[in-house]
Amino acid sequence: MLQNLPLLFLFCLYCSPTQGSIQHERKPYIVYMGELPVDRAYAPEDHHNNLLATAIGDWQLARESKIHSYGKSFNGFVARLLPYEAEKLLEEDNVLSVFPNTQNKLHTTRSWDFLGLPLKLNRHSNVESDIIVGVLDTGISLDCPSFNDKGFGPPPPSWKGKCVTGANFTGCNNKVIGAKYFNLQNAPEQNLSPADDDGHGTHTSSTAAGVVVRGASLDGIGVGTARGGVSRARIAMYKVCWSDGCSDMDLLAAFDEAIDDGVNVITVSLGGTPRKFFSDPTAIGSFHAMKRGILTSCSAGNNGPSTMTVENVAPWILTVAASNTDRQFTTAVHLADGKKARGMSINTFTPEKKMYPLISGALASKVSRDGYGNASACDHGSLSQEKVMGKIVYCLGTGNMDYIIKELKGAGTIVGVSDPNDYSTIPVIPGVYIDANTDGKAIDLYINSTKNAQAVIQKTTSTRGPAPYVASFSSRGPQSITVNILKPDLSAPGVDILAGYSKLATLTGDPADNRRNVFNILSGTSMACPHAASAAAYVKSFHPDWSPAAIKSALMTTAIPMRIKDATAELGSGSGQINPVSALDPGLLYNSSMDSYIAFLCKEGYNSSSIGILIGTKGLNCSTISPPQGTDGINYPSMHTQIIPSNASISAIFYRSVTNVGSGNSTYKAKVRAPKGLSIEVIPDTLNFGGVNQELSFKVVLKGPPMPKETKIFSASLEWNDSKHNVRSPIVVYKPTF
Repeated sequence: MLQNLPLLFLFCLYCSPTQGSIQHERKPYIVYMGELPVDRAYAPEDHHNNLLATAIGDWQLARESKIHSYGKSFNGFVARLLPYEAEKLLEEDNVLSVFPNTQNKLHTTRSWDFLGLPLKLNRHSNVESDIIVGVLDTGISLDCPSFNDKGFGPPPPSWKGKCVTGANFTGCNNKVIGAKYFNLQNAPEQNLSPADDDGHGTHTSSTAAGVVVRGASLDGIGVGTARGGVSRARIAMYKVCWSDGCSDMDLLAAFDEAIDDGVNVITVSLGGTPRKFFSDPTAIGSFHAMKRGILTSCSAGNNGPSTMTVENVAPWILTVAASNTDRQFTTAVHLADGKKARGMSINTFTPEKKMYPLISGALASKVSRDGYGNASACDHGSLSQEKVMGKIVYCLGTGNMDYIIKELKGAGTIVGVSDPNDYSTIPVIPGVYIDANTDGKAIDLYINSTKNAQAVIQKTTSTRGPAPYVASFSSRGPQSITVNILKPDLSAPGVDILAGYSKLATLTGDPADNRRNVFNILSGTSMACPHAASAAAYVKSFHPDWSPAAIKSALMTTAIPMRIKDATAELGSGSGQINPVSALDPGLLYNSSMDSYIAFLCKEGYNSSSIGILIGTKGLNCSTISPPQGTDGINYPSMHTQIIPSNASISAIFYRSVTNVGSGNSTYKAKVRAPKGLSIEVIPDTLNFGGVNQELSFKVVLKGPPMPKETKIFSASLEWNDSKHNVRSPIVVYKPTF
């Protein structure tokens, strides 16, 4: 989701009085010009300055208005413009799109063992050590032991990046080989450096490629070995997020630099409202990365469980949902009458007493509240400090009751929620979320049955639970940009993940919280994204010649379907949870070439000149390109269609090609699983390969009557099996309700 955060504005002193008031505000626009010209004499900055001067009509003002030029991996610039100037620039032949700069937001060590990628496993360590994971995030803290460079040699010869020093950041090492920051708006920030003031970037970096750290924990919680999926790989940090969010212009600048620096995989744990591809900085940056053989992994967003909330949806992006592992962090509550309750939180506090006085918000209400707030929910201003001080307070509802109770000098909070979370958060005082309908009722009954109610909130411990399932917060499909491509693509662990953290940030982000640690436990699709990026890097270490689409296909077709599904099914999980080891030998690959992406963009209605600018080819004409066949027009590892209008019959066809990367002579047979009311035919249903790297084609035909009124989703699947490999593709039919 986009944040409505303030941007820097300049007032126009040169506008005519007839222009509307909106013309008197200059704001940053990104002028995107596609691929860089091959002409070595081309000077991007000069070209950009000339374009600006023509649009603005004043050379000096044009120079003052320009913020930044992109020119290492793609072409474009950022400038403070008036709307009519942006429109004039859009009319230029070599300008692909002009769009306002907006703010994106962050989507915020047993997980690798759960994914079947244990520490002792066959690895190509020398190759892995040459892989560079580019992280676009909040910065990095080298104080975290996950970035110790003991045993690492110098950076690989392919590396062209650099390390920028600054406040709280004195330099890199042979593990974190590059660090840059981007603050193109010159927003006032305390640490203008790659230092991580937030903790988010340190967490995602260590999840992707942190070294092995034994005995890691958060104050004794979650003790174990913390490590990244490719612990021998190098890290390059590109800081694009600040206190007000992550701006489009900074994000594009980071892509421009990272691609040119020589990273091999990019992980981006942030996003915003989906936009058309040529106006979406992540879609733009990841396209140019893909063109140079770099796969970009992006978080799907944290706006679940509602459907149609998924972000980062371009088909060349690996879009990652968040699922859980079999480790849960829970917190116990002991009552003085001997009863016990258990709920969700990361409570780092060890109780100093055996018992504390216990009261409910309703009983702690102010005598006179002037009708303000709900005391049962512990709303701000509704409680008496005299009644709360030194006590644990039982509150109903959701929200940050711990902050309110701390302000009133309470000893802790027990929050009863009607829909319990499937992830844990860190309270600022001892606290826990419990089920209001079960344990909550028992606690409330106990409080009202005695004049001396007492309880204690224990320190959090880890337990085992059912897995995997998609986290409630993880954004769901279908997507709104390309309606016949299933997003997210797959899922990865994103619930209660223990990983590195920055001591520049408190555990909760609250400045008044004095707890700091080099590890922290966080949840979000932000945490899932680097798991998938790391899995991609792991596959790349064995198959350096595979394209980004091939690596993505291997991860998707070997993913494990969710053991526990909610009503959104594959709209939440895509192909399922990543299985990195199986992805090394997927059997078959759904590959996509640059030509296939061009044909897809033509089919999606992007005009010929725009696509030509995008790829740097003059004279491209969509009418001369064979239109891609089928419902989606792309060789994607999953299959998806939306029924519009909702009372229409089901009718879709998908054309696919697969490349044999398994056994030389092999026969694959199709196996279809489909619900009643959906007919699926695979033609042919047998593929006979005579050698490795041979490509064969097939089509999948979907038919059926209108879906029942109460049914929104049909989940099906296609598996190609040769007795050794199961190459699985989800098939999802969705009926929107507008």
